[in-house]
Amino acid sequence: MIRVDFYHLQTSPLEAALPKLLEKVLAQSSRAVVQASTTERVEALNDRLWQIEGEAWLPHGSVKDGFAADEPIWLTTEAERPNEADILFLTDGADRPDKTGFSRCLDLFDGTDPQALTAARTRWKICADAGCEMHYWQQTERGGWQEKNLG
Repeated sequence: MIRVDFYHLQTSPLEAALPKLLEKVLAQSSRAVVQASTTERVEALNDRLWQIEGEAWLPHGSVKDGFAADEPIWLTTEAERPNEADILFLTDGADRPDKTGFSRCLDLFDGTDPQALTAARTRWKICADAGCEMHYWQQTERGGWQEKNLG
């Protein structure tokens, strides 16, 4: 069964946390699909990934760019896996009940938004009831992550 990790954003927004997590995926020679709820959000994330400072290079693309199969990181609103990714990122409440083909799913949610928190709890229960291997990560004050035991 797939491993599902919930990432509770508390001290920095998705735009700051996502690139760091994507760096780790690429460092493992893995590929990722990042699914957002709207086309506008996909393009905002696409633009953000082009603006990364420092040595990090995050090769990525979206439908606007084309060449999905060539991209190590694919940004989309669709339930697709055109780059044969093994890691799925769900953002902004995006959901994908069928996670076939992925070895791991990272569900990033805004812990400062009560509606996002409630929706994340619902997604957690659905995944847990489906027998997924569940992990919960809480953002630290310095923007890192600490795994918490919820069981």
